[in-house]
Amino acid sequence: MRILVTGGAGFIGSALVRHLVLELGDEVLVVDKLTYAGDRRSIRDCEGKPGFAFLEADIADAEAMRGAFADFRPQAVMHLAAESHVDRSIAGAAPFVQTNVVGTFTLLEAARAHWSALPPAEKEAFRFLHVSTDEVYGSLGPNDPAFSETTPYDPRSPYSATKAASDHLARAWHETYGLPTIVTNCSNNYGPYHFPEKLIPLIILNALEGRPLPVYGDGGNVRDWLFVEDHARALALVVREARPGETYNIGGKAEKRNLEVVETICDRLDALRPDAAGPRRRLITFVTDRPGHDRRYAIDPVKIGRDLGWSPLETFESGIDRTLRWYLDNEWWWRPLREGRYDGQRLGLLPEAGRS
Repeated sequence: MRILVTGGAGFIGSALVRHLVLELGDEVLVVDKLTYAGDRRSIRDCEGKPGFAFLEADIADAEAMRGAFADFRPQAVMHLAAESHVDRSIAGAAPFVQTNVVGTFTLLEAARAHWSALPPAEKEAFRFLHVSTDEVYGSLGPNDPAFSETTPYDPRSPYSATKAASDHLARAWHETYGLPTIVTNCSNNYGPYHFPEKLIPLIILNALEGRPLPVYGDGGNVRDWLFVEDHARALALVVREARPGETYNIGGKAEKRNLEVVETICDRLDALRPDAAGPRRRLITFVTDRPGHDRRYAIDPVKIGRDLGWSPLETFESGIDRTLRWYLDNEWWWRPLREGRYDGQRLGLLPEAGRS
């Protein structure tokens, strides 16, 4: 396929691009603004491959988006570009509204113009996949059933509110204009190339350096964890096989309390690279909880398994081991980000358990 991928230099986006280019042989145009979380080094193995191209551009730039569609003429769009850090959205919501809402609107309009002009067979085959989050559903109680595709939206942060808005736009463009959109909502991703402000890489790197391991509140917030390469496989399957207008929830079937995640990383890292100062659990530090911190997320992935035959290949334990080994072996990637040298600024690294 010939696929335009927005946010393809981000965490989930780069995993998807590597899968499409290196494993499936697709032609891919990556469109990425290269903000703090976009890192072209994450897709360096795709550079020079047949059909691979990169465009540094803002999805809210209508002229640039029209040009990208006209030049590349994609058969599908996989839209992952988003501001995704909850703490950053609380500190300043404007970039989230601009990228997640205005940017999605702009991209949908560019896609609609491109799609409308296609010959009938190509028009029928075209797909626009909008990749979203489980955070749009709000918070679950300890005994509530997991989020399904019909769970009512109840966003609690500026981040999740803007993602909910973009989901609604994608569905409205299908219902109103016939644009063949599909929406996916995923649980928390983890794995290689994860930006160091997110919970799992932050804990890994702080633990390696003997720094405090910050845990919000009592550490009892529950998340459903999904290995990023499993997510990439699911997205590639959805864009090829799903019907327009459908929604699919993608989860790892691995609910864990945040404290349990941190303790698991400590124990596995102690086994892989012991610390002379003692077990790394000693570094765990509880910090003031964030405003509006959702207590529990959980995804029910039954529909995508039933309709498309997808299921995660990695357990949380196997995925964490793969993630730990990657960070141990790839200091070249994370060290410049960690020290603020790659993008020229000191990064405020917070224990965020987000996505892209």
